[in-house]
Amino acid sequence: MTGWLGPEEWQAVALSLRVALWATVLSLPPGIFVAYALARWRFPGKLWLNGLVHLPLILPPVVTGYLLLMLFGAQGPLGRALEAAFGISIAFRWTGAALAAAIMGFPLMVRAIRLSIEAVDPRLEAAAETLGAPRLWVFATITLPLALPGILTGAILAFAKAMGEFGATITFVSNIPGQTRTVPSAIYAFLQVPGAEGAALRLVIVSIVVAMGALLVSELLARRVSARVRGS
Repeated sequence: MTGWLGPEEWQAVALSLRVALWATVLSLPPGIFVAYALARWRFPGKLWLNGLVHLPLILPPVVTGYLLLMLFGAQGPLGRALEAAFGISIAFRWTGAALAAAIMGFPLMVRAIRLSIEAVDPRLEAAAETLGAPRLWVFATITLPLALPGILTGAILAFAKAMGEFGATITFVSNIPGQTRTVPSAIYAFLQVPGAEGAALRLVIVSIVVAMGALLVSELLARRVSARVRGS
């Protein structure tokens, strides 16, 4: 691929993979927790939590990026707090791109995991609890393995979404070559340069291959894990 793509194009692909990987890894634990809470718990504000989780799907991505900039920018409350406490700045950095991508992919992840958890028979969990198993142990040994197809699907969909995220990312971290220029940002930049349509087209092909590959892998893994769970 390094021969087919130019150095700047390959740099954008590598950065997108890095951003998508970290966005998925860091959002998976809270994604599982939130999905389980929405699927199994009853608590005040559950409807609001569900709406908040899915809000990035409804809002224009630019609005999400603007809100992140207001919160995590140099003058934002969370941005100032991180800078003062840990010397960390994420606005206009690849870490900020990972945060924006994680937030945009979070609803897809939570929805897939929630549907998978809801498909687990609650009577299995109740039976284990009546035998004296702690709730955390029941979750780890019964709920989590049975919901694994949905967890894998959610993680892969979130990864694919992170690879293609543009609006929130470019608003929050701009389009800095080598630092925040992911594949979508690079495509946008190439389209503004006369004669660079070939580079944009190559990155479009990469985006399609990655997205389709993610969907196919998600389906295959879900089927394989489901067959294994039913067999056991």
